[in-house]
Order: sequence, then structure tokens, then C-alpha cells
Amino acid sequence: MSDTTHENLLAFGPGAPATLLPIDPSVAEIADRGREQFIDIVRAHPESSLCWALLAEGSLAVGSPEADVAAYAYARTGYHRGLDALRRSGWKGAGPVPWEHAPNRGFLRALWALAEAARRIGDEVEHERCAQLLRDSSPTGYRELAEDGTGDRPDQVR
Repeated sequence: MSDTTHENLLAFGPGAPATLLPIDPSVAEIADRGREQFIDIVRAHPESSLCWALLAEGSLAVGSPEADVAAYAYARTGYHRGLDALRRSGWKGAGPVPWEHAPNRGFLRALWALAEAARRIGDEVEHERCAQLLRDSSPTGYRELAEDGTGDRPDQVR
């Protein structure tokens, strides 16, 4: 992380309402239909942040420059679809997006993947912004994603 101080755009006081996204129907389809039909599920649910996050995470696992660029595109799509869903659920750019509420995890995973992909392609400003947004939105989500073995901590610089 740089020494630059950022204004916390998600600062919230005690009692700020948490944003809880609705259930993502792609989750049940992924469980029922599996990997073999995953692209069909993504095509059926392009609004699903989780689908885009899974595509991004898969690309990050490859670890090539081409896959890192693909991960960035997938993660950015999931992030923006998640912002749309958060706004529809009453989020006004402030307040917690708790990891503990499972439907929020698609957005948070897309945000982590965007931070990681940005770091890998050398976009440090975007990397730092996304890592901070993840920490501010869900400290638990940040810890879970940073420690679950899916990759580097989103704020770790190589």
C-alpha cells in the first residue's frame, strides 16, 4: 500500500444499515448443473456477480499475462453488475456489505478479483482503490478472501 491517504467513501457509523443482496439464482444452477454447463449458466445469468467472479478467479489461477487481462475484464464486469444490484437493494455508496450474508459474496469476490487482477497488470491505483473498498465494505470478506488460498492478499505488492 502506498503512503497516500484516501478518503473512506464507505465510512459508516454505528447502526448504518447493512446492504443485503437478494439470493442469486445462479448459485442453485451451479450446484445442480456443475462445471460442464457453467458457461450456459453465465449466459443465462449475466447479472450474477458470482458467475463473473468465478470466471475471474479461474483466469487468475492460470497466472499468465493473457489470463490476468481476462480476469480483469471478468472481475470488472462482476464488480459493476454487483454495484447495480447493491443500488437496487438500497445501497447509496455507503454502509456495510457483509460477507456473512451469502448473496453478497459474489460482489465481494468480484471486487477481490478486480483488485488482484489490477495488481497483476500493473494498475496500482485501481488495485489500491479496490482493496480499500473491499476492506471498507466487509472486513470479514477481506480477511476471508485474503486468507483462503485463492491468491495473494489484495493489498500485497510484489
